[in-house]
Amino acid sequence: MNTSEYVLEMKNITKEFPGVKALDNVSLKVRPGTVHALMGENGAGKSTLMKCLFGIYRPDSGEIYLNNQKVDIVNSKIALDHGISMIHQELHPVPHRSVMENIWLGRFPVKRIGPFKFVDHKKMRKKTEELFEKIGLDLDPEIIVRNLSVSKIQSMEIAKATSYNARVIIMDEPTSSLTENEVDHLFRIINSLKSEGVAIIYISHKIEEILQIADEVTIMRDGKYIGTWPAGEITNDFIISTMVGRSLSNRFPERTNVPGDVVMKVENFSSPLPKSFKNISFELRKGEVLGVGGLVGAQRTELVEALFGLRQATGNIYINGKPVRIKSPVDAIKHKIALLTEERRTTGIFPVLQVLENITIANLSSYLKPYLLLDEKRRRKAAEDSIRLLHIKTPSYKTLIKDLSGGNQQKALIARWLLTEPEILILDEPTRGIDVGAKYEIYTIINELASQGKSIIMISSEMPELIGMSDRIMVMCEGKLSGIIDGEDATQEEIMRLATKFIA
Repeated sequence: MNTSEYVLEMKNITKEFPGVKALDNVSLKVRPGTVHALMGENGAGKSTLMKCLFGIYRPDSGEIYLNNQKVDIVNSKIALDHGISMIHQELHPVPHRSVMENIWLGRFPVKRIGPFKFVDHKKMRKKTEELFEKIGLDLDPEIIVRNLSVSKIQSMEIAKATSYNARVIIMDEPTSSLTENEVDHLFRIINSLKSEGVAIIYISHKIEEILQIADEVTIMRDGKYIGTWPAGEITNDFIISTMVGRSLSNRFPERTNVPGDVVMKVENFSSPLPKSFKNISFELRKGEVLGVGGLVGAQRTELVEALFGLRQATGNIYINGKPVRIKSPVDAIKHKIALLTEERRTTGIFPVLQVLENITIANLSSYLKPYLLLDEKRRRKAAEDSIRLLHIKTPSYKTLIKDLSGGNQQKALIARWLLTEPEILILDEPTRGIDVGAKYEIYTIINELASQGKSIIMISSEMPELIGMSDRIMVMCEGKLSGIIDGEDATQEEIMRLATKFIA
């Protein structure tokens, strides 16, 4: 084919980090006016390849062509100047500024008064309103970003990416925090951009989503290019087996846990905030996986954060039949409770610290020697044992955790909490943003912990995951407990019915 058919060609891109060959002679060709899905397990190199395209990383070798012209993209400004825009998986807005200031950051419209220049807020608001009207986004341009939900911030970032009039837009996990309606809205925006000849490079682990929106699919594995196929000619099973290099006949491992006696009882648990969870009561059994389902806004995260002492709440908590007061995470840890938070990059990992420090940081008091010195030998052994037991893929415990894939970051966070020897482990969206292979490994860890008698509370927005992993499923809607279903009897229809029970 003539290369003029492609708006973008990346040829033989190679990128190495200390101890890791992230990209090994990877090539990618993207046609204008199409959605080109980029798929692979965590660590396959997808985000690294896109960061090379957007100028965040400099490839060690390889070439990039736009409209058949070779370009040298040394930073993100040059990428934007060439008509390449990117919506990052990790959202980093300026939280204390308005939506419109975030969108036009670095390129504010200005007005002159005499010899002076000032930001033209009136013009900026008008431009923002025009942009939102074009893509059909209902959002106040002047609202402060810290007051927005994650899904609204994601929508703002999509608007920002389109504001550059880019010819190539990279979307890295754009729907990871969106509701079903918001996903439908995003797809309408994408189809509108396609009709204008814009090429979308779309990274996602959601295979059904890819098959719905993509025109072509490129699969990577272990930093290498595997192949490109028309989306209409491949299946869910083909994508999974090609991504992981093996067949995954079962999405969920066989469960071997047997729930026992009640270890935690929660009675009339309520938030003092007006629009939050109210009068929640439930029981958790030894060796049980209790799933928690619900739509965005159901207050599931707020509930478990209160159980962990991160939020205020009234009501009663009993552990092994005894009443306990949990006013802080220190209290929770003392009572053998651990919490894996929803947003691992925001409230989980310490990105500039090593894997060693991230794994051991919640349990430092266990490694103290006299005079408050750390026993580094014992700490290293604990980290190395965790890396081995949980199969964390990392060059060494000295590697910065930000250089690991999302799935391996998640396993490192699970290792962190397991070192505190919890009896109750709360997992908030434990597989969000990780691939099918890494998901299976997380599921296996959860099952093994439950089989050892650990009690698991698992929030998930994926109904197949809830059904496949839970002994019972507690469904919430608008801060209320709408029902508890036995896992063997659960269906997606019943979960959805309960999840919308109180919605008018």
